[in-house]
Amino acid sequence: MLLDSGAKVDAKPEHMVQSALMGSVYSELMFGVEKPRVGLLNIGEEETKGNEQALATYPLLKEEQHINFIGNVEGRDINKGTVDVVVCDGFVGNVVLKFAEGLASAIMVVIKDAISKGGLMAKLGGLLLLPTMKALKKRADVTEYGGALLLGVKAPFIICHGNSKAKSITSAVRVAINFAERDVVKHIAEIVIKDEEK
Repeated sequence: MLLDSGAKVDAKPEHMVQSALMGSVYSELMFGVEKPRVGLLNIGEEETKGNEQALATYPLLKEEQHINFIGNVEGRDINKGTVDVVVCDGFVGNVVLKFAEGLASAIMVVIKDAISKGGLMAKLGGLLLLPTMKALKKRADVTEYGGALLLGVKAPFIICHGNSKAKSITSAVRVAINFAERDVVKHIAEIVIKDEEK
């Protein structure tokens, strides 16, 4: 889970901590992750790396008792499975999100091209890989998710792409219903209020 992916492009360190809290609650309730691992997206793993925002945010996340902060993570860590919630500002998060979308599409094009231009063995290999490729394509398909959740508001709120089709909207509604049924808004509000009281 990547927070923020575009809502708050000039986030202050306190906003990044709130993102970490909300992402942790969301990961627990929606994905069943116990004690989600939270990482701060940075240019290196060392505590002393990063810009002013990262350097100011790191100690706040480290001191935060309601999250399982594992330290700085790099872009290459996002999809490794070593971190559950990646925290960054909305500018960086949106760049990461759009790069990932473009990369997924580019990889599929390169594979299709290699298979179509390859010989008989490449085509046979492509046939064997077809079910796996379809599963990968579905996993990377943004229409499966509908859009990005805007956490921290009083109701399920999903921001869809401007060019969303019926499948995206249907997926967004499905996610919003699931979000509401699990009472995520209430749980997020409780943890944020509890955190502000300390």
